[in-house]
Amino acid sequence: MAKIAIIGSGFSSLSAACYLSQSGHEVHIFEKNETVGGRARQIQTDNGYVFDMGPSWYWMPDVFERFFGDFGYKVSDFYELEALDPAFEMVFPARERFYVPASYEALREKFESIERGSAKRLDQFMEDAKYKYEVGMKKIVYKPGLSLFEFLDADILRGALRFDLLSSFSSHVRKYFSNPQLLALMEFPVLFLGAMPRDTPALYSLMNYAGLKLGTWYPMGGFGKVIEGMAHLARELGVQIHCNSTVEKIVTEGRRATHLMVKGRREEMDAVLAGADYHHVEHHLLEAAERNYTERYWEKKIMAPSCLIFFIGLRKRIGKISHHTLFFEEDLLAHSREIYKTPKWPEKPLFYVCCPSQTDPNVAPPGHENLFLLMPIAPGLEDSEGQREHYYQMMMDRLEKHLGESLRGEVDFKKAYCIDDFVDDYNSFRGNAYGLANTLMQTANLKPKIRNRQVDNLFYCGQLTVPGPGVPPSIISGKIAAQQLQLQLKRESNEAII
Repeated sequence: MAKIAIIGSGFSSLSAACYLSQSGHEVHIFEKNETVGGRARQIQTDNGYVFDMGPSWYWMPDVFERFFGDFGYKVSDFYELEALDPAFEMVFPARERFYVPASYEALREKFESIERGSAKRLDQFMEDAKYKYEVGMKKIVYKPGLSLFEFLDADILRGALRFDLLSSFSSHVRKYFSNPQLLALMEFPVLFLGAMPRDTPALYSLMNYAGLKLGTWYPMGGFGKVIEGMAHLARELGVQIHCNSTVEKIVTEGRRATHLMVKGRREEMDAVLAGADYHHVEHHLLEAAERNYTERYWEKKIMAPSCLIFFIGLRKRIGKISHHTLFFEEDLLAHSREIYKTPKWPEKPLFYVCCPSQTDPNVAPPGHENLFLLMPIAPGLEDSEGQREHYYQMMMDRLEKHLGESLRGEVDFKKAYCIDDFVDDYNSFRGNAYGLANTLMQTANLKPKIRNRQVDNLFYCGQLTVPGPGVPPSIISGKIAAQQLQLQLKRESNEAII
């Protein structure tokens, strides 16, 4: 049995901790903040609001079920899921509302009513996306990305052309649809994958299958309930979680990490798994000779967006708002360029509003509403109170116009969160919110490696390594890293016996 330290307590760290502890290791999580969860922490106010600070879209429910199933549980043992119908709403120019139904048959009818013949083409698109999702999840996503030999699999080789790695997502979607609303619906998930649709491999049409066929769900109580369930499982398995415990340094001897310095104290360990920001771990916790990558390497990486978020409490209910609403009255391509090509604060941004109190009355006081406003922006921008307030007024103008009612006079809680906060709270590289962009040259084996090449018993997990950004990939990342770390411990054990 080894004593293992995990840095950070987000989804990937909690996932890894559970697998490692299940295998009999002594696992310690060190978290710099007061509560577990990383970006999925919650704000609980004195007047009764509960805000998810990060993730709000519950897609790929099979990944969550698989995780808890590995320990003999079901998702329902820890939290209740509610299927959203409509799954979400999109707002287009002239205040046109597009409701995305939960039923696939209703979605087909919606497509056909907008573009003749598109229902059949949607079936074809989804059949292709289903193949990518099912084969990808079974054969690719759970790979550690350490060698190309991992992909010498009959199913992968047989279907290599169907993965469309060399085709762009944008051109792929346009083979099936031409209506601007349908294109926006199919392309919007890519905005949060971290690249423009034309720079994202068509492989990621699997996200459309995940969202439009597997459904959009909500964990009652918010994403904090998912973290709460994972943390409960971890503690049940014997994991020790230490909050308010900032890791200051990973100390090595030769090719081994021997201990951590945590708030000035020495913590002896047999191995280390870093679920904190990859760049921060390398450039602030390790010496230069112990790093996988130079600063130049990171500066050349394409990051997924950061974002400006507002947590808003209203002392009134709203009559005409969905759980998820995407404001697409402006040009997606123009906003994408301002994130990825010519980074700057956007002129006419798209943004997103989540109103979980429409589904869950327990996240706001009786008669009140819980709002989460999010605007994707380029990472690394100068963050100021003036900029935040400017975009708050802009988003509220558009939201009030869309709803046809006044909101600002009813605000009884307001908190902004942006680039500087991501850096302060998570040591996030350039204040990114979603990790590394899923471009072709940053996919699978081309992502930062899950193991340290200089320190044998140091591994990484999370959204900056395989398989990528998002909650389900982070959960998977923790499992992959735990497996690789255990293989290393076995190798060391066998060498010691010899």
